[in-house]
Amino acid sequence: MKENNARHINGFLGVLLFVVFIGAAVFSLINQIIPLGIVLVLLAVLVASGITVIQPNQAVVVTFFGRYLGSIRSSGLFLTVPLTLRKTVSLRVRNFNTKKLKVNDVEGNPIEIAAVVVFKVVDSAKAVFDVDNYEEFVEIQSETAIRHVATKYPYDTFENVEITLRGNAEEVSNELSVELQDRLEVAGVKVMEARLTHLAYSTEIASAMLQRQQATAIVSARQKIVEGAVGMAQMAIQQLEEKEILELDEERKVAMVNNLMVAIVSDRAAQPVINTGSLY
Repeated sequence: MKENNARHINGFLGVLLFVVFIGAAVFSLINQIIPLGIVLVLLAVLVASGITVIQPNQAVVVTFFGRYLGSIRSSGLFLTVPLTLRKTVSLRVRNFNTKKLKVNDVEGNPIEIAAVVVFKVVDSAKAVFDVDNYEEFVEIQSETAIRHVATKYPYDTFENVEITLRGNAEEVSNELSVELQDRLEVAGVKVMEARLTHLAYSTEIASAMLQRQQATAIVSARQKIVEGAVGMAQMAIQQLEEKEILELDEERKVAMVNNLMVAIVSDRAAQPVINTGSLY
Protein backbone atom coordinates (compact mmCIF):
# COMPACT_ATOMS: atom_id res chain seq x y z
CA MET A 1 0.00 0.00 0.00
CA LYS A 2 1.33 3.42 -0.97
CA GLU A 3 -0.13 6.85 -0.32
CA ASN A 4 -1.64 8.77 -3.23
CA ASN A 5 -3.67 11.94 -3.57
CA ALA A 6 -7.46 11.63 -3.22
CA ARG A 7 -9.79 13.63 -5.47
CA HIS A 8 -11.12 16.70 -3.70
CA ILE A 9 -12.32 20.24 -4.41
CA ASN A 10 -12.87 23.35 -2.36
CA GLY A 11 -15.19 22.55 0.52
CA PHE A 12 -17.00 25.89 0.37
CA LEU A 13 -18.39 24.84 -3.01
CA GLY A 14 -19.81 21.75 -1.30
CA VAL A 15 -21.36 23.91 1.42
CA LEU A 16 -22.93 26.09 -1.27
CA LEU A 17 -24.34 23.05 -3.07
CA PHE A 18 -25.73 21.74 0.21
CA VAL A 19 -27.49 25.04 0.93
CA VAL A 20 -28.90 25.21 -2.62
CA PHE A 21 -30.23 21.64 -2.47
CA ILE A 22 -31.78 22.16 0.96
CA GLY A 23 -33.37 25.43 -0.14
CA ALA A 24 -34.74 23.83 -3.29
CA ALA A 25 -36.04 20.85 -1.32
CA VAL A 26 -37.88 23.10 1.12
CA PHE A 27 -39.36 25.06 -1.76
CA SER A 28 -40.50 21.83 -3.47
CA LEU A 29 -42.08 20.43 -0.32
CA ILE A 30 -43.91 23.69 0.33
CA ASN A 31 -45.29 23.58 -3.18
CA GLN A 32 -46.35 19.94 -2.78
CA ILE A 33 -43.73 18.62 -5.22
CA ILE A 34 -42.93 15.71 -2.94
CA PRO A 35 -40.83 13.46 -5.24
CA LEU A 36 -38.54 16.33 -6.27
CA GLY A 37 -38.18 17.44 -2.66
CA ILE A 38 -37.11 13.94 -1.59
CA VAL A 39 -34.56 13.77 -4.40
CA LEU A 40 -33.13 17.16 -3.45
CA VAL A 41 -32.87 16.13 0.21
CA LEU A 42 -30.99 12.99 -0.81
CA LEU A 43 -28.64 15.07 -2.97
CA ALA A 44 -28.01 17.41 -0.04
CA VAL A 45 -27.20 14.44 2.20
CA LEU A 46 -24.80 13.05 -0.42
CA VAL A 47 -23.00 16.37 -0.71
CA ALA A 48 -22.79 16.72 3.08
CA SER A 49 -21.28 13.23 3.39
CA GLY A 50 -18.33 14.35 1.25
CA ILE A 51 -17.48 17.52 3.19
CA THR A 52 -14.46 17.18 5.48
CA VAL A 53 -12.33 19.51 7.58
CA ILE A 54 -8.59 18.88 7.85
CA GLN A 55 -6.42 20.50 10.50
CA PRO A 56 -2.80 21.58 9.86
CA ASN A 57 -0.28 18.70 9.92
CA GLN A 58 -2.99 16.10 9.56
CA ALA A 59 -3.97 13.79 6.73
CA VAL A 60 -7.31 12.19 5.95
CA VAL A 61 -7.35 8.68 4.47
CA VAL A 62 -10.39 8.26 2.20
CA THR A 63 -11.99 4.86 1.54
CA PHE A 64 -15.07 4.10 -0.52
CA PHE A 65 -16.80 0.83 0.46
CA GLY A 66 -13.48 -0.79 1.38
CA ARG A 67 -11.48 0.68 -1.51
CA TYR A 68 -8.66 3.11 -0.82
CA LEU A 69 -9.20 6.26 -2.89
CA GLY A 70 -6.30 8.31 -1.59
CA SER A 71 -5.29 10.75 1.12
CA ILE A 72 -5.77 14.49 1.56
CA ARG A 73 -2.82 16.27 3.20
CA SER A 74 -3.80 19.92 2.67
CA SER A 75 -5.43 21.72 5.57
CA GLY A 76 -8.82 23.39 5.19
CA LEU A 77 -12.38 22.58 4.13
CA PHE A 78 -12.73 20.13 1.22
CA LEU A 79 -15.38 18.21 -0.70
CA THR A 80 -14.41 14.68 -1.68
CA VAL A 81 -16.29 11.65 -2.99
CA PRO A 82 -19.65 11.26 -1.15
CA LEU A 83 -20.41 8.26 1.07
CA THR A 84 -16.75 7.71 1.86
CA LEU A 85 -15.18 6.84 5.19
CA ARG A 86 -12.40 9.15 6.31
CA LYS A 87 -9.77 8.40 8.94
CA THR A 88 -7.59 11.18 10.32
CA VAL A 89 -3.88 10.53 10.77
CA SER A 90 -1.59 12.99 12.56
CA LEU A 91 1.53 14.03 10.66
CA ARG A 92 2.99 15.91 13.60
CA VAL A 93 6.33 15.04 15.16
CA ARG A 94 5.86 12.97 18.30
CA ASN A 95 8.09 11.33 20.87
CA PHE A 96 7.72 8.10 22.74
CA ASN A 97 9.50 7.22 25.98
CA THR A 98 10.06 3.51 26.35
CA LYS A 99 9.76 1.73 29.66
CA LYS A 100 12.85 0.76 31.62
CA LEU A 101 13.69 -2.60 30.12
CA LYS A 102 15.77 -5.24 31.89
CA VAL A 103 18.02 -7.02 29.39
CA ASN A 104 21.38 -8.82 29.37
CA ASP A 105 24.33 -7.21 27.64
CA VAL A 106 26.71 -9.20 25.45
CA GLU A 107 28.56 -10.45 28.54
CA GLY A 108 25.35 -11.63 30.20
CA ASN A 109 25.20 -8.86 32.80
CA PRO A 110 21.63 -7.73 33.57
CA ILE A 111 21.16 -4.02 32.86
CA GLU A 112 18.32 -1.51 32.77
CA ILE A 113 17.92 0.53 29.62
CA ALA A 114 15.37 3.01 28.22
CA ALA A 115 15.23 5.42 25.28
CA VAL A 116 13.18 8.21 23.72
CA VAL A 117 12.09 7.83 20.10
CA VAL A 118 11.14 10.87 18.00
CA PHE A 119 9.06 9.98 14.95
CA LYS A 120 6.43 11.14 12.49
CA VAL A 121 4.10 9.54 9.95
CA VAL A 122 5.23 10.11 6.36
CA ASP A 123 2.87 7.67 4.59
CA SER A 124 -0.69 7.76 5.89
CA ALA A 125 -1.82 4.79 3.78
CA LYS A 126 0.82 2.47 5.26
CA ALA A 127 0.08 3.73 8.77
CA VAL A 128 -3.63 2.88 8.41
CA PHE A 129 -3.68 -0.23 6.23
CA ASP A 130 -0.35 -2.06 6.68
CA VAL A 131 -0.52 -2.31 10.49
CA ASP A 132 -3.41 -2.56 12.93
CA ASN A 133 -2.35 0.32 15.16
CA TYR A 134 0.75 2.20 14.11
CA GLU A 135 1.24 3.87 17.51
CA GLU A 136 1.23 0.52 19.31
CA PHE A 137 3.44 -0.86 16.55
CA VAL A 138 5.99 1.90 17.18
CA GLU A 139 6.03 1.13 20.90
CA ILE A 140 6.52 -2.61 20.50
CA GLN A 141 9.16 -2.31 17.77
CA SER A 142 11.04 0.34 19.76
CA GLU A 143 11.33 -1.97 22.75
CA THR A 144 12.37 -4.86 20.49
CA ALA A 145 15.07 -2.77 18.80
CA ILE A 146 16.42 -1.55 22.15
CA ARG A 147 16.67 -5.12 23.45
CA HIS A 148 18.46 -6.23 20.29
CA VAL A 149 21.00 -3.39 20.33
CA ALA A 150 21.64 -3.76 24.08
CA THR A 151 22.54 -7.44 23.69
CA LYS A 152 25.23 -6.66 21.08
CA TYR A 153 27.56 -4.66 23.33
CA PRO A 154 28.90 -4.75 26.89
CA TYR A 155 27.65 -2.20 29.38
CA ASP A 156 31.14 -0.98 30.22
CA THR A 157 34.66 -1.82 29.18
CA PHE A 158 36.99 -3.70 31.48
CA GLU A 159 39.09 -4.84 28.55
CA ASN A 160 40.01 -3.40 25.16
CA VAL A 161 36.52 -3.28 23.65
CA GLU A 162 35.81 -0.82 20.83
CA ILE A 163 32.14 0.00 21.58
CA THR A 164 30.29 -0.10 24.89
CA LEU A 165 26.81 1.02 25.84
CA ARG A 166 28.12 3.43 28.47
CA GLY A 167 31.15 4.78 26.66
CA ASN A 168 29.73 5.10 23.14
CA ALA A 169 26.21 6.43 23.64
CA GLU A 170 26.31 8.38 20.36
CA GLU A 171 27.22 5.35 18.24
CA VAL A 172 24.68 3.15 20.03
CA SER A 173 21.93 5.76 19.54
CA ASN A 174 22.73 6.02 15.83
CA GLU A 175 22.58 2.25 15.43
CA LEU A 176 19.29 2.20 17.31
CA SER A 177 17.87 4.85 14.95
CA VAL A 178 18.90 2.87 11.87
CA GLU A 179 17.44 -0.38 13.18
CA LEU A 180 14.21 1.33 14.21
CA GLN A 181 13.85 2.90 10.78
CA ASP A 182 14.17 -0.52 9.15
CA ARG A 183 11.53 -1.94 11.47
CA LEU A 184 9.05 0.96 11.14
CA GLU A 185 9.32 1.41 7.38
CA VAL A 186 6.37 -0.93 6.89
CA ALA A 187 4.16 1.39 8.97
CA GLY A 188 5.04 4.52 6.99
CA VAL A 189 6.86 6.03 9.98
CA LYS A 190 10.10 8.02 9.83
CA VAL A 191 12.39 7.87 12.86
CA MET A 192 13.90 11.31 13.37
CA GLU A 193 15.95 10.48 16.46
CA ALA A 194 16.46 7.78 19.07
CA ARG A 195 18.42 8.47 22.24
CA LEU A 196 19.19 6.46 25.36
CA THR A 197 17.64 8.10 28.42
CA HIS A 198 18.49 5.52 31.07
CA LEU A 199 21.34 3.06 31.37
CA ALA A 200 22.39 1.29 34.56
CA TYR A 201 23.22 -2.10 35.98
CA SER A 202 20.28 -3.94 37.49
CA THR A 203 19.92 -3.52 41.23
CA GLU A 204 20.93 -7.11 42.00
CA ILE A 205 24.45 -6.64 40.57
CA ALA A 206 24.91 -2.88 40.81
CA SER A 207 26.97 -3.10 44.02
CA ALA A 208 29.27 -5.82 42.68
CA MET A 209 29.82 -3.98 39.41
CA LEU A 210 30.60 -0.78 41.30
CA GLN A 211 33.29 -2.62 43.23
CA ARG A 212 34.63 -3.98 39.96
CA GLN A 213 34.80 -0.49 38.46
CA GLN A 214 36.54 0.84 41.56
CA ALA A 215 39.06 -2.00 41.49
CA THR A 216 39.77 -1.37 37.81
CA ALA A 217 40.26 2.34 38.49
CA ILE A 218 42.65 1.59 41.37
CA VAL A 219 44.70 -0.83 39.26
CA SER A 220 44.92 1.71 36.45
CA ALA A 221 45.98 4.46 38.84
CA ARG A 222 48.59 2.21 40.46
CA GLN A 223 49.97 1.33 37.05
CA LYS A 224 50.49 5.02 36.26
CA ILE A 225 52.11 5.59 39.66
CA VAL A 226 54.53 2.69 39.16
CA GLU A 227 55.48 3.92 35.70
CA GLY A 228 56.18 7.35 37.14
CA ALA A 229 58.11 5.94 40.09
CA VAL A 230 60.37 3.88 37.82
CA GLY A 231 61.12 6.94 35.72
CA MET A 232 61.86 9.07 38.77
CA ALA A 233 64.18 6.46 40.28
CA GLN A 234 66.03 6.06 36.99
CA MET A 235 66.37 9.83 36.62
CA ALA A 236 67.64 10.23 40.20
CA ILE A 237 70.37 7.62 39.79
CA GLN A 238 71.35 9.01 36.38
CA GLN A 239 71.71 12.57 37.69
CA LEU A 240 73.70 11.47 40.75
CA GLU A 241 76.16 9.62 38.51
CA GLU A 242 76.42 12.40 35.92
CA LYS A 243 77.14 15.08 38.54
CA GLU A 244 79.49 12.71 40.41
CA ILE A 245 77.76 13.40 43.68
CA LEU A 246 77.84 9.77 44.73
CA GLU A 247 79.45 6.63 43.47
CA LEU A 248 76.88 3.88 43.72
CA ASP A 249 77.65 0.23 43.29
CA GLU A 250 74.97 -2.21 42.18
CA GLU A 251 73.93 -3.07 45.72
CA ARG A 252 73.51 0.58 46.72
CA LYS A 253 71.62 1.28 43.49
CA VAL A 254 69.19 -1.51 44.31
CA ALA A 255 68.71 -0.20 47.84
CA MET A 256 68.15 3.34 46.58
CA VAL A 257 65.65 2.25 43.93
CA ASN A 258 63.86 0.16 46.52
CA ASN A 259 63.57 3.12 48.92
CA LEU A 260 62.39 5.48 46.18
CA MET A 261 59.80 3.01 44.92
CA VAL A 262 58.44 2.44 48.41
CA ALA A 263 58.27 6.18 49.11
CA ILE A 264 56.53 7.02 45.83
CA VAL A 265 54.21 4.05 45.39
CA SER A 266 53.06 3.76 48.99
CA ASP A 267 49.68 5.32 49.72
CA ARG A 268 51.00 6.58 53.06
CA ALA A 269 53.59 9.27 53.73
CA ALA A 270 57.11 7.91 54.09
CA GLN A 271 58.75 8.23 57.53
CA PRO A 272 62.41 9.18 57.08
CA VAL A 273 64.97 7.45 59.29
CA ILE A 274 68.22 9.35 59.92
CA ASN A 275 71.25 7.23 60.66
CA THR A 276 73.50 9.36 62.90
CA GLY A 277 76.04 6.64 63.41
CA SER A 278 77.67 5.73 66.72
CA LEU A 279 78.23 8.62 69.14
CA TYR A 280 80.87 6.80 71.10
